[in-house]
Amino acid sequence: MAGNSFGEAFRITTFGESHGPCVGAVIDGCPPGIRLGPEDFIGELSRRRPGRGALDSPREEKDCVEILSGIFEGRTTGTPLTLLIRNEDVQSAPYEVLARLFRPGHADYTYYRKYGHYDHRGGGRSSARETAARVAAGVVAGKILEPHGVRVLGYALEIAGIRASRFKPEVIESNPCRCADPEAARRMEQAMIRAREEGDSVGGVVEVRVSGCPAGLGEPVFDKLDADLAKAAMSVGAVKAVEIGDGLEAARARGSQNNDPLTPAGFKTNHAGGILGGISNGDEIIIRAAVKPIPSIGREQETIDREGLPASLRLAGRYDVCAVPRIVPVLEAMVRVVLADHALRVRALGPPAKP
Repeated sequence: MAGNSFGEAFRITTFGESHGPCVGAVIDGCPPGIRLGPEDFIGELSRRRPGRGALDSPREEKDCVEILSGIFEGRTTGTPLTLLIRNEDVQSAPYEVLARLFRPGHADYTYYRKYGHYDHRGGGRSSARETAARVAAGVVAGKILEPHGVRVLGYALEIAGIRASRFKPEVIESNPCRCADPEAARRMEQAMIRAREEGDSVGGVVEVRVSGCPAGLGEPVFDKLDADLAKAAMSVGAVKAVEIGDGLEAARARGSQNNDPLTPAGFKTNHAGGILGGISNGDEIIIRAAVKPIPSIGREQETIDREGLPASLRLAGRYDVCAVPRIVPVLEAMVRVVLADHALRVRALGPPAKP
Protein backbone atom coordinates (compact mmCIF):
# COMPACT_ATOMS: atom_id res chain seq x y z
CA MET A 1 0.00 0.00 0.00
CA ALA A 2 1.51 3.29 -1.13
CA GLY A 3 0.42 6.79 -0.15
CA ASN A 4 1.29 6.74 3.55
CA SER A 5 3.68 9.72 3.44
CA PHE A 6 3.09 13.46 3.14
CA GLY A 7 5.41 16.44 2.70
CA GLU A 8 8.83 17.16 1.21
CA ALA A 9 11.25 18.95 3.55
CA PHE A 10 9.15 17.99 6.58
CA ARG A 11 7.87 14.53 5.72
CA ILE A 12 5.54 12.39 7.81
CA THR A 13 4.75 8.71 7.34
CA THR A 14 1.98 7.21 9.46
CA PHE A 15 1.61 3.54 10.30
CA GLY A 16 -0.67 1.17 12.19
CA GLU A 17 -4.30 0.05 12.18
CA SER A 18 -7.36 0.80 14.29
CA HIS A 19 -7.38 -2.61 16.03
CA GLY A 20 -3.69 -3.41 15.71
CA PRO A 21 -1.18 -3.02 18.54
CA CYS A 22 -0.39 0.63 17.76
CA VAL A 23 -0.50 3.60 15.43
CA GLY A 24 2.27 6.11 14.94
CA ALA A 25 4.32 8.37 12.72
CA VAL A 26 7.86 8.66 11.43
CA ILE A 27 8.94 12.25 10.79
CA ASP A 28 11.87 12.93 8.49
CA GLY A 29 13.28 16.44 8.16
CA CYS A 30 12.64 17.73 11.67
CA PRO A 31 15.36 20.29 12.49
CA PRO A 32 17.72 19.50 15.38
CA GLY A 33 17.71 21.25 18.74
CA ILE A 34 13.95 21.40 19.37
CA ARG A 35 12.90 20.55 22.93
CA LEU A 36 10.51 17.62 22.78
CA GLY A 37 9.18 15.07 25.23
CA PRO A 38 6.13 12.80 25.66
CA GLU A 39 4.41 15.46 27.75
CA ASP A 40 4.31 17.82 24.76
CA PHE A 41 1.73 15.62 23.02
CA ILE A 42 -0.77 15.27 25.86
CA GLY A 43 -2.83 18.38 25.20
CA GLU A 44 -3.43 17.94 21.47
CA LEU A 45 -4.00 14.20 21.62
CA SER A 46 -6.50 14.60 24.46
CA ARG A 47 -8.49 16.95 22.21
CA ARG A 48 -8.68 14.29 19.49
CA ARG A 49 -9.15 11.12 21.52
CA PRO A 50 -12.59 9.51 21.94
CA GLY A 51 -14.52 8.88 25.13
CA ARG A 52 -14.55 12.49 26.37
CA GLY A 53 -18.27 13.16 26.04
CA ALA A 54 -21.68 11.55 25.64
CA LEU A 55 -21.67 12.18 21.89
CA ASP A 56 -18.24 10.59 21.33
CA SER A 57 -17.37 6.98 20.68
CA PRO A 58 -16.96 5.33 24.12
CA ARG A 59 -13.63 3.86 23.07
CA GLU A 60 -11.11 4.96 25.70
CA GLU A 61 -7.49 5.35 24.68
CA LYS A 62 -4.81 7.04 26.78
CA ASP A 63 -2.97 8.12 23.61
CA CYS A 64 0.41 8.46 25.30
CA VAL A 65 3.24 9.07 22.82
CA GLU A 66 6.44 7.07 23.06
CA ILE A 67 9.39 8.66 21.24
CA LEU A 68 11.46 5.77 19.92
CA SER A 69 14.09 7.66 17.93
CA GLY A 70 15.32 11.11 16.96
CA ILE A 71 15.72 12.45 20.52
CA PHE A 72 18.81 12.87 22.70
CA GLU A 73 18.87 14.65 26.04
CA GLY A 74 15.39 16.03 25.44
CA ARG A 75 16.08 17.61 22.05
CA THR A 76 15.57 16.54 18.46
CA THR A 77 18.74 15.37 16.73
CA GLY A 78 17.71 16.00 13.12
CA THR A 79 17.39 12.26 12.47
CA PRO A 80 14.00 10.58 11.88
CA LEU A 81 11.57 10.87 14.79
CA THR A 82 9.50 7.78 15.51
CA LEU A 83 6.33 8.45 17.50
CA LEU A 84 4.35 5.44 18.75
CA ILE A 85 0.85 5.40 20.26
CA ARG A 86 -0.36 2.06 21.62
CA ASN A 87 -3.93 0.83 21.15
CA GLU A 88 -5.16 -0.25 24.57
CA ASP A 89 -8.96 -0.39 24.27
CA VAL A 90 -9.50 -2.65 21.28
CA GLN A 91 -12.82 -4.53 21.08
CA SER A 92 -12.95 -6.42 17.79
CA ALA A 93 -15.78 -8.88 18.53
CA PRO A 94 -18.65 -6.56 17.45
CA TYR A 95 -16.97 -6.22 14.05
CA GLU A 96 -16.93 -9.93 13.19
CA VAL A 97 -20.21 -9.58 11.33
CA LEU A 98 -18.37 -7.29 8.92
CA ALA A 99 -15.91 -9.97 7.81
CA ARG A 100 -18.10 -10.60 4.80
CA LEU A 101 -20.33 -7.53 4.62
CA PHE A 102 -19.36 -4.09 3.31
CA ARG A 103 -20.35 -1.10 5.44
CA PRO A 104 -22.14 1.60 3.39
CA GLY A 105 -20.19 4.86 3.33
CA HIS A 106 -16.94 3.23 4.47
CA ALA A 107 -13.81 2.21 2.57
CA ASP A 108 -14.45 -1.54 2.96
CA TYR A 109 -15.69 -2.04 -0.59
CA THR A 110 -13.01 0.03 -2.31
CA TYR A 111 -10.19 -1.51 -0.25
CA TYR A 112 -11.51 -4.97 -1.17
CA ARG A 113 -11.69 -4.12 -4.86
CA LYS A 114 -8.17 -2.67 -4.84
CA TYR A 115 -6.31 -5.09 -2.54
CA GLY A 116 -8.47 -8.21 -2.49
CA HIS A 117 -8.98 -7.91 1.27
CA TYR A 118 -9.83 -5.34 3.94
CA ASP A 119 -9.47 -5.08 7.70
CA HIS A 120 -13.02 -5.36 8.99
CA ARG A 121 -11.93 -4.62 12.60
CA GLY A 122 -12.86 -0.96 12.62
CA GLY A 123 -11.52 -0.23 9.16
CA GLY A 124 -7.80 -0.79 9.68
CA ARG A 125 -5.83 1.98 7.95
CA SER A 126 -9.00 3.76 6.82
CA SER A 127 -10.15 4.22 10.41
CA ALA A 128 -10.15 7.63 12.11
CA ARG A 129 -7.78 6.03 14.62
CA GLU A 130 -4.97 6.77 12.14
CA THR A 131 -5.45 10.46 12.72
CA ALA A 132 -3.91 10.20 16.20
CA ALA A 133 -0.56 9.84 14.42
CA ARG A 134 -1.27 12.98 12.38
CA VAL A 135 -2.03 14.99 15.51
CA ALA A 136 1.24 13.80 17.05
CA ALA A 137 3.11 14.90 13.92
CA GLY A 138 1.29 18.23 14.06
CA VAL A 139 2.65 18.83 17.55
CA VAL A 140 6.20 18.60 16.18
CA ALA A 141 5.30 20.87 13.26
CA GLY A 142 3.86 23.34 15.75
CA LYS A 143 7.19 23.39 17.61
CA ILE A 144 8.80 24.64 14.39
CA LEU A 145 6.18 27.34 13.82
CA GLU A 146 5.51 28.54 17.36
CA PRO A 147 8.71 30.56 17.95
CA HIS A 148 7.87 32.64 14.89
CA GLY A 149 4.37 33.59 16.02
CA VAL A 150 2.42 31.39 13.60
CA ARG A 151 -0.88 30.39 15.23
CA VAL A 152 -3.34 27.81 13.91
CA LEU A 153 -6.91 27.79 15.25
CA GLY A 154 -9.72 25.49 14.15
CA TYR A 155 -13.37 25.29 15.18
CA ALA A 156 -16.76 24.01 14.07
CA LEU A 157 -18.29 26.57 11.72
CA GLU A 158 -21.33 24.42 10.95
CA ILE A 159 -22.92 21.20 12.25
CA ALA A 160 -26.18 19.64 11.04
CA GLY A 161 -26.90 22.69 8.89
CA ILE A 162 -26.58 25.06 11.86
CA ARG A 163 -23.98 27.71 11.05
CA ALA A 164 -22.15 29.92 13.53
CA SER A 165 -22.69 33.65 13.10
CA ARG A 166 -20.35 34.91 15.84
CA PHE A 167 -16.66 34.32 16.50
CA LYS A 168 -15.61 34.04 20.14
CA PRO A 169 -12.43 31.95 20.15
CA GLU A 170 -12.34 31.79 23.93
CA VAL A 171 -15.43 29.53 24.01
CA ILE A 172 -14.27 26.94 21.45
CA GLU A 173 -12.96 24.45 24.00
CA SER A 174 -15.81 25.04 26.46
CA ASN A 175 -18.51 23.27 24.44
CA PRO A 176 -18.64 19.72 23.00
CA CYS A 177 -19.06 21.01 19.44
CA ARG A 178 -15.89 23.13 19.49
CA CYS A 179 -17.87 26.04 18.09
CA ALA A 180 -16.89 29.71 18.50
CA ASP A 181 -20.54 30.80 18.74
CA PRO A 182 -22.12 29.81 22.11
CA GLU A 183 -25.72 29.99 20.89
CA ALA A 184 -25.00 28.04 17.71
CA ALA A 185 -23.06 25.48 19.78
CA ARG A 186 -26.13 24.88 21.93
CA ARG A 187 -28.32 24.22 18.88
CA MET A 188 -25.63 22.07 17.26
CA GLU A 189 -25.44 19.89 20.36
CA GLN A 190 -29.22 19.46 20.41
CA ALA A 191 -29.18 18.42 16.75
CA MET A 192 -26.45 15.88 17.46
CA ILE A 193 -28.44 14.43 20.38
CA ARG A 194 -31.54 14.11 18.18
CA ALA A 195 -29.54 12.36 15.46
CA ARG A 196 -28.16 9.84 17.97
CA GLU A 197 -31.62 9.15 19.37
CA GLU A 198 -32.79 8.46 15.82
CA GLY A 199 -29.87 6.12 15.13
CA ASP A 200 -28.35 8.56 12.68
CA SER A 201 -25.40 10.96 12.31
CA VAL A 202 -24.65 14.48 11.07
CA GLY A 203 -21.86 16.30 9.25
CA GLY A 204 -20.62 19.86 9.19
CA VAL A 205 -17.89 22.33 8.30
CA VAL A 206 -14.61 23.03 10.09
CA GLU A 207 -12.89 26.37 9.61
CA VAL A 208 -9.16 26.79 10.29
CA ARG A 209 -7.54 30.21 10.60
CA VAL A 210 -3.79 30.83 10.47
CA SER A 211 -2.45 34.08 11.88
CA GLY A 212 1.14 35.31 11.85
CA CYS A 213 2.12 33.46 8.68
CA PRO A 214 4.66 35.50 6.69
CA ALA A 215 4.36 36.18 3.00
CA GLY A 216 6.35 33.85 0.78
CA LEU A 217 5.29 30.31 1.67
CA GLY A 218 4.30 28.18 -1.30
CA GLU A 219 6.00 26.70 -4.35
CA PRO A 220 4.43 27.40 -7.75
CA VAL A 221 3.27 25.75 -9.92
CA PHE A 222 2.17 22.34 -8.63
CA ASP A 223 3.16 22.80 -4.99
CA LYS A 224 1.04 25.88 -4.35
CA LEU A 225 0.38 26.47 -0.66
CA ASP A 226 -3.37 26.30 -1.13
CA ALA A 227 -3.03 23.15 -3.23
CA ASP A 228 -1.05 21.43 -0.50
CA LEU A 229 -3.45 22.64 2.20
CA ALA A 230 -6.35 21.28 0.17
CA LYS A 231 -4.62 17.93 -0.28
CA ALA A 232 -3.77 17.79 3.43
CA ALA A 233 -7.38 18.43 4.40
CA MET A 234 -8.81 16.08 1.77
CA SER A 235 -6.50 13.31 2.98
CA VAL A 236 -8.49 13.24 6.23
CA GLY A 237 -11.03 10.47 5.80
CA ALA A 238 -14.37 12.27 6.29
CA VAL A 239 -13.52 15.46 4.38
CA LYS A 240 -15.35 15.84 1.07
CA ALA A 241 -14.68 19.45 0.03
CA VAL A 242 -12.24 22.29 0.80
CA GLU A 243 -12.50 26.06 0.42
CA ILE A 244 -9.78 28.70 0.69
CA GLY A 245 -10.88 32.26 1.49
CA ASP A 246 -14.23 33.01 -0.11
CA GLY A 247 -14.16 29.59 -1.77
CA LEU A 248 -17.34 28.87 -3.72
CA GLU A 249 -18.61 32.38 -3.10
CA ALA A 250 -15.76 33.68 -5.28
CA ALA A 251 -17.37 31.91 -8.25
CA ARG A 252 -20.52 33.98 -7.73
CA ALA A 253 -18.76 37.33 -7.40
CA ARG A 254 -17.40 39.84 -9.91
CA GLY A 255 -13.72 40.65 -10.10
CA SER A 256 -14.38 44.09 -8.64
CA GLN A 257 -15.92 42.37 -5.61
CA ASN A 258 -13.45 39.52 -5.24
CA ASN A 259 -10.15 41.37 -5.65
CA ASP A 260 -8.39 42.47 -2.46
CA PRO A 261 -7.23 46.11 -2.91
CA LEU A 262 -3.63 46.83 -1.92
CA THR A 263 -2.72 49.83 0.22
CA PRO A 264 0.55 50.94 1.85
CA ALA A 265 -0.83 49.43 5.08
CA GLY A 266 -1.63 46.08 3.44
CA PHE A 267 -4.69 44.43 1.92
CA LYS A 268 -8.04 46.12 2.57
CA THR A 269 -9.97 42.83 2.37
CA ASN A 270 -9.14 39.13 2.45
CA HIS A 271 -11.33 37.36 -0.08
CA ALA A 272 -8.26 35.38 -1.18
CA GLY A 273 -7.89 33.77 2.23
CA GLY A 274 -4.27 34.82 2.65
CA ILE A 275 -2.95 33.10 -0.49
CA LEU A 276 -2.33 34.54 -3.97
CA GLY A 277 -0.76 32.63 -6.84
CA GLY A 278 -0.22 29.71 -4.48
CA ILE A 279 1.97 31.84 -2.16
CA SER A 280 1.04 33.24 1.25
CA ASN A 281 0.56 37.01 1.19
CA GLY A 282 0.94 37.70 4.91
CA ASP A 283 -2.78 37.97 5.63
CA GLU A 284 -4.77 35.52 7.71
CA ILE A 285 -5.04 32.16 5.95
CA ILE A 286 -8.59 30.78 6.02
CA ILE A 287 -9.44 27.17 5.14
CA ARG A 288 -12.81 25.43 5.40
CA ALA A 289 -13.34 21.68 5.18
CA ALA A 290 -16.72 20.01 4.63
CA VAL A 291 -17.05 16.87 6.76
CA LYS A 292 -19.55 14.19 5.81
CA PRO A 293 -21.84 12.49 8.35
CA ILE A 294 -20.36 9.52 10.20
CA PRO A 295 -21.25 6.51 7.99
CA SER A 296 -21.59 4.16 10.98
CA ILE A 297 -25.18 4.56 12.14
CA GLY A 298 -27.63 2.54 14.20
CA ARG A 299 -30.19 2.15 11.41
CA GLU A 300 -30.52 -0.90 9.20
CA GLN A 301 -28.79 -0.31 5.87
CA GLU A 302 -28.77 -2.04 2.52
CA THR A 303 -25.46 -3.58 1.37
CA ILE A 304 -23.86 -6.61 -0.30
CA ASP A 305 -21.48 -9.35 0.80
CA ARG A 306 -18.13 -10.32 -0.74
CA GLU A 307 -19.91 -12.44 -3.35
CA GLY A 308 -22.06 -9.49 -4.41
CA LEU A 309 -25.24 -10.88 -2.89
CA PRO A 310 -27.71 -8.45 -1.28
CA ALA A 311 -27.74 -8.17 2.49
CA SER A 312 -28.84 -5.84 5.29
CA LEU A 313 -26.67 -4.52 8.09
CA ARG A 314 -27.22 -2.88 11.46
CA LEU A 315 -23.97 -1.76 13.09
CA ALA A 316 -23.27 -2.37 16.77
CA GLY A 317 -19.76 -0.97 17.30
CA ARG A 318 -18.60 2.21 19.07
CA TYR A 319 -19.15 5.35 17.03
CA ASP A 320 -19.32 9.13 17.19
CA VAL A 321 -22.49 10.86 16.07
CA CYS A 322 -20.51 13.64 14.34
CA ALA A 323 -16.86 13.75 13.29
CA VAL A 324 -16.58 17.54 13.33
CA PRO A 325 -15.53 18.23 16.96
CA ARG A 326 -12.80 15.58 17.00
CA ILE A 327 -11.62 16.37 13.48
CA VAL A 328 -10.81 19.98 14.47
CA PRO A 329 -7.40 19.11 16.03
CA VAL A 330 -6.68 16.76 13.11
CA LEU A 331 -7.16 19.52 10.54
CA GLU A 332 -5.17 21.94 12.68
CA ALA A 333 -2.36 19.37 12.73
CA MET A 334 -2.40 18.89 8.97
CA VAL A 335 -2.29 22.66 8.42
CA ARG A 336 0.73 22.89 10.74
CA VAL A 337 2.44 20.07 8.86
CA VAL A 338 1.97 21.89 5.52
CA LEU A 339 3.18 25.21 6.90
CA ALA A 340 6.23 23.64 8.56
CA ASP A 341 7.05 21.80 5.35
CA HIS A 342 6.90 24.95 3.22
CA ALA A 343 8.72 27.03 5.83
CA LEU A 344 11.61 24.56 5.86
CA ARG A 345 11.71 24.52 2.06
CA VAL A 346 12.44 28.23 1.84
CA ARG A 347 13.40 29.15 5.42
CA ALA A 348 10.89 31.99 5.08
CA LEU A 349 10.53 32.16 8.84
CA GLY A 350 14.17 33.16 9.26
CA PRO A 351 16.95 31.29 11.09
CA PRO A 352 16.09 28.47 13.50
CA ALA A 353 15.31 29.45 17.06
CA LYS A 354 18.30 29.34 19.41
CA PRO A 355 18.42 26.38 21.83
